Amino acid sequence: MSDSIQSLSDQAHSLRKLVSAADAAVVRNTRLVTVTSGKGGVGKSNFSLNFALTLQRQGWRVLVFDADIGMANIDVLMGVSAPYHLYHLLRKEKTIWEIIQEGPHGLHFIAGGSGFRDLFELTPEDLDDFGEQISKLHGHYDLILFDTGAGLSKETVKFIAAAQETIVVTTPEPTSITDAYALIKMVRSMDEEVAFKLVINRAMSEREGKQTADKLGLVAGQFLKLEIPSLGTVLDDSNVARAVRKQVPFTLAYPGGDAARSIEDIAKRFKDGSSQIAEQDSGVKGFIQRLFRLGK
Repeated sequence: MSDSIQSLSDQAHSLRKLVSAADAAVVRNTRLVTVTSGKGGVGKSNFSLNFALTLQRQGWRVLVFDADIGMANIDVLMGVSAPYHLYHLLRKEKTIWEIIQEGPHGLHFIAGGSGFRDLFELTPEDLDDFGEQISKLHGHYDLILFDTGAGLSKETVKFIAAAQETIVVTTPEPTSITDAYALIKMVRSMDEEVAFKLVINRAMSEREGKQTADKLGLVAGQFLKLEIPSLGTVLDDSNVARAVRKQVPFTLAYPGGDAARSIEDIAKRFKDGSSQIAEQDSGVKGFIQRLFRLGK
């Protein structure tokens, strides 16, 4: 066996032991949240990664699903090579535990790829197998975070409508705000039960971030009769671009920077304001049922 194959085998074995040990100690009420945006280029995936890492450092156990079909890049942002992704699970080449990879600070993630498009073309028998595999995740994580594609692809809409909550990332730019509102309006017209929260990224100040959130919230309230709470503002920070070039999450590379401190505040606010999800509609099984009901 080559050294690289042996290394991957050892990593998978260690990961399974780590998961088993953690789960023996506590059973978690797993929340499922999507992160999306109305357009590309607003820093959505970078937010998802650093948000997940920060929550993990604050004591939560987090799994990130890179569900961006066209621009999957969570692994690239971490500088980690992911040999397996959802495709290998759908083809029954690997189990759910074998496609889970480990990033910085032990963050668990499933790399993106064409598998997310294949997901909605499965036969009923394959769907049952997939559902059985994914359902094993329930209770192992406090949060499963789906980083979806930007805009309104049919796959993105299905993930948004199936999850318990959706975080919409926008910037103060007028086009970004307009596209974020268009996404919310479209999803709202398809499913009035979706719960949205806002994050304003790359704001020059807390004031600008609040003004942007208030503006979008006012329009949503007036025309959609929808309240959209804001989780907060991520301040514009040149360290973010530096971290991307280094392929190191900015909360790890520059923990004292404005953006990292902003993410920490948002993560605390997210935890403190955690909504109580109806027990009968919660968990991974409920997510799978909604996802494929919406897929028909």
